[in-house]
Amino acid sequence: MKGGEIMNVLNSKESNIRNDEENMETREARKNIEISRGEWKKTHQSKYDKSHASYFENSSKNDFGAPLLGDSRDLFRPKTSDIPNQPGVYKWRDERGKVIYVGKAKSLRNRLSNYFQPLNQLHPRTQSMVLTARSLEWTVVNTELEALTLEYTWIKEFNPRFNIVFKDDKTYPYIAVSVNDDFPRVWITRNRNSKSTQYFGPYAKVWQLKHSLDSLLKTFPVRTCRQSVFYKAQKTGRPCLLASIGKCSAPCVQKVDKKTHRNNVEQLVGILSGAIGDSYINDLTRKMKELSNNLDFENAAKIRDKINIFRTVIQQNSVVFNDNVEADVFGFSADSLEACVHAFFVREGLLRGEKNWQVERSEDISDKDIIANLLIRVYCEYESNNDLQYANSLKIEQSRNALQIDYSSGQNINSSYRAKETKERKKRQETTGRGDLLDPICPVPREIIIPIELEKSHKENLERWLSGLRGAKVTIKVAERGDKRSLMDKANLNAEQSLKQMKTSRISTLESRTNAMNQVAAALSMSEAPLRIECYDISNSADGRYQVASMVVFEDGIAKPSEYRRFSIKGPNGIGQLDDLSALYETISRRFKHESDSCNNEDDDCVENRAQSSSKKFAYTPNLVIVDGGIEQAKAAQKAMIDCNVKGITVCGLSKKLEEVWLPNSQYPIILKRSSEGLYLLQRARDESHRFAIAYHRKKRAKAMLYSSIDSIPGIGESYKKRLLSKFGSVKNLKEASVEDLQKVPGIGLLKAKTIYEFLHSQ
Repeated sequence: MKGGEIMNVLNSKESNIRNDEENMETREARKNIEISRGEWKKTHQSKYDKSHASYFENSSKNDFGAPLLGDSRDLFRPKTSDIPNQPGVYKWRDERGKVIYVGKAKSLRNRLSNYFQPLNQLHPRTQSMVLTARSLEWTVVNTELEALTLEYTWIKEFNPRFNIVFKDDKTYPYIAVSVNDDFPRVWITRNRNSKSTQYFGPYAKVWQLKHSLDSLLKTFPVRTCRQSVFYKAQKTGRPCLLASIGKCSAPCVQKVDKKTHRNNVEQLVGILSGAIGDSYINDLTRKMKELSNNLDFENAAKIRDKINIFRTVIQQNSVVFNDNVEADVFGFSADSLEACVHAFFVREGLLRGEKNWQVERSEDISDKDIIANLLIRVYCEYESNNDLQYANSLKIEQSRNALQIDYSSGQNINSSYRAKETKERKKRQETTGRGDLLDPICPVPREIIIPIELEKSHKENLERWLSGLRGAKVTIKVAERGDKRSLMDKANLNAEQSLKQMKTSRISTLESRTNAMNQVAAALSMSEAPLRIECYDISNSADGRYQVASMVVFEDGIAKPSEYRRFSIKGPNGIGQLDDLSALYETISRRFKHESDSCNNEDDDCVENRAQSSSKKFAYTPNLVIVDGGIEQAKAAQKAMIDCNVKGITVCGLSKKLEEVWLPNSQYPIILKRSSEGLYLLQRARDESHRFAIAYHRKKRAKAMLYSSIDSIPGIGESYKKRLLSKFGSVKNLKEASVEDLQKVPGIGLLKAKTIYEFLHSQ
């Protein structure tokens, strides 16, 4: 083994030691690594490549003229005077060129110099980061505000492993209204990714939300169907079942006109938003009493049911302030390892929703920085993708106004879509006395209430940036008294409760995961616990068609769906392999074929390109590879890795029937106790890969079964096919369409319409 390879082994061992606390095992492991490093330098110094000898005892400085530290940081440490003393954003990369940390600084020189202190003066997580890094880059910007937003952009783009991670509850349901449609549609969703849609929520329980919406539809029978179903009903002249049971007014067959349907939608939105509240219920109550006095008890009972429905929905929008307050109120609680942030969203004095974030501290970051980073994350999500200008890496001493902001006026030149909409809404209110209930509301409020006072300069920069997004002044402050203080205390209490639950879960879960990984390592004779596990499975039909493979990833015993991958098996003829073993060999080969490549002799552009492509493909090399099957599958996986020149990875197979663990070169299986946590970890990885493979196989099969005569029409691609099916609903309806009907589809003229018509009628 060459000297450089030995150093890489030592550095990789060092980077794998990353426990949550600096316990005895971690300190002992670090001590062993330092001993190994010292022994290697004594015995192999003379054999080490001469081009790298200056990094050790033979010189007092590295190639950049910086004093030596005696560890891997000497490979890239810049001279202090070469670092700009200006605001900027910096990136650390590992040996593969992948970005592992992004940070910002008021002064790049002061901030980066802190990373080159003696290791024992750095936070344990920062130690692990700088020893994993193999290069450092920075970009100079004009102001701290630019640095804030550029840092967020790069974190979102590169997803660095050492940056703090905000885990939010993305599973809450919302009520959505498609406000830009001629006949607006109402439905329940968990995604909020459309600008032309207005959302209400989040709500705690989806079943309760479905029940409330179902009740509201009996009073306001508005459209809930998809666009394709709507067009199909228009074509056939037959409405869906919802119209028959009184939950839709059937605008598809013109039982109501646009104005009537939109009025129904506005009333429903008014109930959800709280704009229509007590006054409307009082009117209904008077009407109910009149009907009751006239002995019309049947209609009085219907109005009574309506009133009960409205009161139930309005109670969910509880009033927290008497005046029309717009504020986002944040609460915070933290310990040395994790933090929780809880937020209440108040609009027009009503509590519109709440959200909770869990934060993993990746380095020695302050509570103020966590709050500031969260604010950037929350409100950047709402900004149009076109508003953010993604900045590329720049060379040293180059500067750039990365976000094109005019700081002399304090306003963003490219104001966001939502900020413009807010201004137009206010203008309409001034001229007409009311705003359209279906207009989108700017998500950035007038006030942002936080529990921790930020640094003055930091706070001013954030306020200016948020004011640019809103199109009006935004204030960030700590509530001292009154209702706002009371709501902030409630948010703090919610964050504290969430942190307690996290601690309880963390203690039990961390212990069980550690035991599971240690049991697996002992059973498979591994030198260290499998911190990263990859599991593979093959899925296909009985006749071998639609053959696919899946790769799932477990890190620290937890599934990591963001790094799952799926493969469409190609085979020698491009239609799949003859058997599962060949398919498994192809999958493993495609996974590891670039793993042995080195960037040592490549230029900076090559490293940059490889890093970006790597982030879209595969992450780090696993400690353990599991395949679904027995010894033959394990042998096929091992052969693929040998052919790819990949070493140091343990391979095993887990059979389904007897839950036996097979090693490629073992004559007998390894039997783990049925109750062992190690076996449970292997089973979870195997079952998850099986589920992921089956899901992809079904999707691929369903897509193939949808192949129809439309696919054979000359000059009709995927885009035109979607338009035709959206307009006519089915191939049958398309065949019945005339040339004039076909011309009504966007993008289809007379010539193309004739081509489609003639082809379909020649079948």
